[in-house]
Amino acid sequence: MTKPPMIQIKLRFARSLALSWLAAACLQLAQGTAQAQTAPQPRLPTTTITAGMHLIQAELAVTPEQQATGMMWRTEMPGNEGMLFVNDDDQVRCFWMKNTLIPLTIAYLAADGTIINLADMAPRSEQSHCSSRPARFALEMRQGWFAKRGIQAGFQLRGKPFTAK
Repeated sequence: MTKPPMIQIKLRFARSLALSWLAAACLQLAQGTAQAQTAPQPRLPTTTITAGMHLIQAELAVTPEQQATGMMWRTEMPGNEGMLFVNDDDQVRCFWMKNTLIPLTIAYLAADGTIINLADMAPRSEQSHCSSRPARFALEMRQGWFAKRGIQAGFQLRGKPFTAK
């Protein structure tokens, strides 16, 4: 049985309206995502980490969104501040610097805070820098921060995020 012409017109209009609304919602979502990727994320909660006699104020990137944005679009980073990427498990972790404007050194850390390896990373680079073995954490600092203090692989950082040996 066919529907009367007026009902067919109303159904077509309702479908068209629903599709238009869905397209507008998708466009708004895409624009919001693009905007989020062109501006730095707000400052994250911090924790104090010790590296021998040196204190680090590390922002905690915990959620997938915080970790995906990381230090992107930031134009400054005070000398003893960094960003600690906190994970629940040990995996080989890889980072790149696309949309990151500050040269950084990344320290890949075991669950107890021991540095597994370090890598200097150039701004705006898509080159991948990976941990040499599974790591729980990654700590980004201004490039050269670790070298200037003689801190290298095997050195143990201390603080609340790290478990005791």
